[in-house]
Amino acid sequence: MSEQAVHPFEQMIVVLSRLVRDGEIAAVGTLSPLPAAALYLAQLRHAPNIEPLVYGDPDMRITDGLHEFFGLAQRGLIDLFFLSGIQIDQQGNFNLSVIGDYHRPKLRLPGGAGSNMMIMMAKRTIFFTITHTKKLFVPRVDFVNGSARDDSIPWRRGVFSHCVTPLALLRFDESKGRLILDATYPGIGIETVAGNTGFDLDTAGRTIPEIDPITEEELSLLRGTVLERLRRVYPLFCDMIWP
Repeated sequence: MSEQAVHPFEQMIVVLSRLVRDGEIAAVGTLSPLPAAALYLAQLRHAPNIEPLVYGDPDMRITDGLHEFFGLAQRGLIDLFFLSGIQIDQQGNFNLSVIGDYHRPKLRLPGGAGSNMMIMMAKRTIFFTITHTKKLFVPRVDFVNGSARDDSIPWRRGVFSHCVTPLALLRFDESKGRLILDATYPGIGIETVAGNTGFDLDTAGRTIPEIDPITEEELSLLRGTVLERLRRVYPLFCDMIWP
């Protein structure tokens, strides 16, 4: 193993990559270097037949920007998409718009930008967050930009798959209609994850496994071929993580 310590973002990239399934058409929108790197890594390892659509990648076979992204999703041609949120709650609702009252918010953000349509129409969506706190994982989001389930809608294609954080891997349990703890990183206890989450993670009576440590092969690819490809899209991010 390299003498350079594994950065938490590297660990998250590896966990995201392991969730990618071979053969998927997988899309990444703007400001998303972690899932972009995860797709490149997955393609080099266990998923050589994926079609990675990374916004901003000069090799991407899309010429009309986000409009073409959305068009593909609406035609049911995106298998996997990635999203994040400023708040996520136990029911899988996510917020990208405001903190506090909508009309007098403490913080106003750019908004959903098509995220609700994407989680509805991409076959599955994996969430990622670069922090794991009670301010992010809240009992109820202040504003709903999108949801894992909406019984008022007669049909939807997409599901909330997982959420990758710096502390753990969460999974949306369809039968229970809620986010639950799926696994923790090595050395991070369930108590730490629960103490930084604003809702119950349904750990009672369940054995929560540890995520397999990052391998030498994964780290070597990530710091080599993946980094070279990612740098063309996210040069500043790469300089920050891999100076």
